[in-house]
Amino acid sequence: MRLAGAMGVLPVYTDLTGTQRETGPDTARAMLAALGLDVATDRQARDALAGVEAAHAARRLPEWHVSDAGTVPDVAVPDDAAWSLLQEDGTQTEGRGPAALPALPNGIHRLNLGDETCTILSAPPRLPLPDPTWGLIVPLWGLKGADTAGVGDYRDLGALGEGLGRLGAGFLGLNPVHAGFPADPGAHSPYQPSHRRRLNILHLPGGGAASGRLIDYPAEIAAKLAALRSEFAAFTGDPAFDAFRNAEGPALATFALHQALSDRHGAYWNDWPGDLRDPGSAAARAAADDLSAEIAFHSWAQWRAETELAAAQSRARAGGLTLGLYLDLAVGTHPYGAETWEDRDSFVRGVSLGAPPDAFTAAGQTWNLAPLDPLALVAQEFRPLAETLRRQLRHSGALRIDHILGFERAFWVPDTGAPGAYIAMPREAMLAVARIEAARVGAVIVGEDLGVVPPGLRKRLSEAGILGCRLAMFERGDDGGPFHPASAYPEAAIASFSTHDLPTWAGWRAETDLDAWAALGALTPAARRKAGATRRRDIAAFDAVIGRPDAEGLHAFLADTPSRMVAVQAETVLDAAEQPNLPGTVDGHPNWRRKLSSGVCELLSDPRLQSTARVMSRARRGKVR
Repeated sequence: MRLAGAMGVLPVYTDLTGTQRETGPDTARAMLAALGLDVATDRQARDALAGVEAAHAARRLPEWHVSDAGTVPDVAVPDDAAWSLLQEDGTQTEGRGPAALPALPNGIHRLNLGDETCTILSAPPRLPLPDPTWGLIVPLWGLKGADTAGVGDYRDLGALGEGLGRLGAGFLGLNPVHAGFPADPGAHSPYQPSHRRRLNILHLPGGGAASGRLIDYPAEIAAKLAALRSEFAAFTGDPAFDAFRNAEGPALATFALHQALSDRHGAYWNDWPGDLRDPGSAAARAAADDLSAEIAFHSWAQWRAETELAAAQSRARAGGLTLGLYLDLAVGTHPYGAETWEDRDSFVRGVSLGAPPDAFTAAGQTWNLAPLDPLALVAQEFRPLAETLRRQLRHSGALRIDHILGFERAFWVPDTGAPGAYIAMPREAMLAVARIEAARVGAVIVGEDLGVVPPGLRKRLSEAGILGCRLAMFERGDDGGPFHPASAYPEAAIASFSTHDLPTWAGWRAETDLDAWAALGALTPAARRKAGATRRRDIAAFDAVIGRPDAEGLHAFLADTPSRMVAVQAETVLDAAEQPNLPGTVDGHPNWRRKLSSGVCELLSDPRLQSTARVMSRARRGKVR
């Protein structure tokens, strides 16, 4: 266990039920194997520990260092040591001792001392908080409304953003729009993407298949691909596409090859012929020649998606949204999608991201997401994280980082069946990268800090100018006492009632979520009755705090909080009882399939949304025009 501790595996943690859980030897061994250490025997473990300790003792520089942008980094360089410095912009400097180091601008720089390297993360110490504002959170897939064929698209997003600007809103939030799996229509969760640096082409305009309350993804994906292929067949070229393809270079070509191979061999590369599982193989290079037309199509589709999303952001900003789009970065990526095929070295294998046990999942959750390798992240100067953040911030003024708890510690669940455990992540470095990338474009960062929150993390996020999430349904004392008044909410936060993974306002009050869990067998009849009684007490207690038991009263309460951002959920405005996703379920709940009852035009003219806008305007969060 000494080796596990040296590699960052936490020996013990406390789950949401208050139970303290120790990391057992089987779990520790599986996590060390995921980090690339062969520790099948005690002797191998002792040898590995000796090697780790010797390597650490031999270093003269830290592996990474965070400094304030515009200042001289206070890195521990030996007084007489000769060093070289490569700044992010290519500027090279040489010197001797710490006194000769220059002040460094915002960015990621490299300090060399002999054969040692130290990544210097020069970041603003704190991001500025946004002015008080409010925005609407929508399920992009549901924006067509139940009476319109197809799936919500980027043009719907732009139209809604423009209209919200007239209502005084400052942002329009949505689910992740990362590239998905067209070759597997059943894989439609936005939080289990194929590639987080590429876009979902399902949200390109055109090709709707059917209307109705629930989306039929196989039909919609087939219709969308048919429409896109027809459009591409008529495409005669565009200098902007050529420039995009040249600028994106090999990374886009690799992604497009992955998509073309998926069309031929299936969505997941672990099911492909062995010689195609490596993008650098001779077989993959030969396939690229053979599939050049398909590669061109998938490259063109990404260009179209980038163009449409950029237009949506421009339209939203021009319409008056000060931040524009509020995008969402998924915490991980599918273990056998395009991202891990392209960038195998950045992710560990043999474990999945997940969550510890809670009241509904006694065994914890396994998310089937590939975790970032903390060792590789450091070795690669944090560039995979920086590039992923940068891609999202291309088209947004605010970015939500899903499960930012993973910046401090990640919960890994071994494929062996051993219980999960936490591994430490380089928190200060990852937070610095987020500040660096946000500062480049003047964006706001929101960290989803819900669940088993490590002590001190919320304070550290606030110090960094990263907004936390405050859900009114949970904002009360740990002892289940009264709900917090509006004045108790922190300034550095986005306040809302719920999230996509939790009951809607109407569903919470009607106990719709409890009925769903009971129907799935997660609650016995006795437990359902007990939970219902608890819920009714909670509703009465919450109503006593907000003073008015309806959506307008809820929104007035949220508007009165000091929190700089207030998120209004479309489902609350439209009195929808069913939540978008029931965590831990696959077929037992129509996750990510429910359309809104109204389309964009109907939603913008809905008296309930207009009333919400007036409430926010009275609280000086924006002015209705």
